[in-house]
Amino acid sequence: MRKTTKPEVTISRGDFWKWVLVFGLIAVGIVGNAYFVAVPVAIRAAVAIVMLVLVLGLSAWTRTGHKAVVFFKAARVELRKVSWPSRPETMQATLVVVAMVVITALVMWGVDAFFLWGVNELIGQRG
Repeated sequence: MRKTTKPEVTISRGDFWKWVLVFGLIAVGIVGNAYFVAVPVAIRAAVAIVMLVLVLGLSAWTRTGHKAVVFFKAARVELRKVSWPSRPETMQATLVVVAMVVITALVMWGVDAFFLWGVNELIGQRG
């Protein structure tokens, strides 16, 4: 038998330090948000958005981040190819789902009531 080995995953020094910086920024954001709780929420939210943009931008410069960007671009292209249902088709499908949920709930309620009645008969309680 042939022994298969997993390929080693190596990370470049530049990517390593970029990821350290990404996680450091995330940690600073979390600690800063907790520390500056007296600062108005709007300012903290603005700082959080800026930090999020920095983190996403920095992580996109890594090899893994580049792969994620390429994936999301390809997913966006595929999403444009989807044939979306019209509003009447969507409403009809939604009504069918709601009707089936109601019917299923009623059937389950009936089965539950039947078993409750059966158990009560077996143990001698009349209710």
